[in-house]
Amino acid sequence: MNIVAVFPHMDDEIGCAATLAHHALQGDQVTVVWTTAGEMASHFRGMAREETCRIRQKQAREVCSILGLQGRFLDFGDTRVSASREETVQLAVQYAELQPDAILTWDETSVFGAAHPDHRATARSAYDAITFSRLHAVLDEAGREDLQPVRKPVRFYQYAMYDDIKSPWPLVHVSLAEEAVLKAEKAYDLYAACYGWPYRGTDLTAERKRMGMEVGVPYAERFILRRPHAPAVERLV
Repeated sequence: MNIVAVFPHMDDEIGCAATLAHHALQGDQVTVVWTTAGEMASHFRGMAREETCRIRQKQAREVCSILGLQGRFLDFGDTRVSASREETVQLAVQYAELQPDAILTWDETSVFGAAHPDHRATARSAYDAITFSRLHAVLDEAGREDLQPVRKPVRFYQYAMYDDIKSPWPLVHVSLAEEAVLKAEKAYDLYAACYGWPYRGTDLTAERKRMGMEVGVPYAERFILRRPHAPAVERLV
């Protein structure tokens, strides 16, 4: 399977990091597309934008190495993501290149997902780009006549790790291998050490264990599942 995760800022992927690592361990192709460089983070106040971008992209590559992922970087601008047509077309091009079976992003209605405008806008563009990626004309307009549209079934997952979920869409749990959970723990700690976060990766592991108990497995992460344009594929993420 090809799995694509779309997030605005480096560290947004942490809430589904174990799922991403789990699929990588299974041999699936897993790619994270970051739509900004996260350059507005207060930790880097007073630093030149170019240096901030360099540091944050370096962190992202280290996280990809830990989790077994590929990383791609777009530049919509931190605090400037708007879900515009231009941004959505750029994501559609990424989808046409990667041909995803499943896409993961924020749940824009959750407390953490709704907390930042970039989260909400990226989630909207990530969803709308599925439609755009199906259209020859959109890809041609973007100067990518070489690409084939995404015509296979695509599932759209929005992670809902921390909140009580109130959504009309079904809630699913992904059962996780312990190795994937430990990789996610290590990735979290990389960010925590840089930004002085008060929690550690073991706290997130405890949360994944709690979610696993909801469905009788050792560890899990939770997602809201949407099915745009096509019926469900047979294999769950």
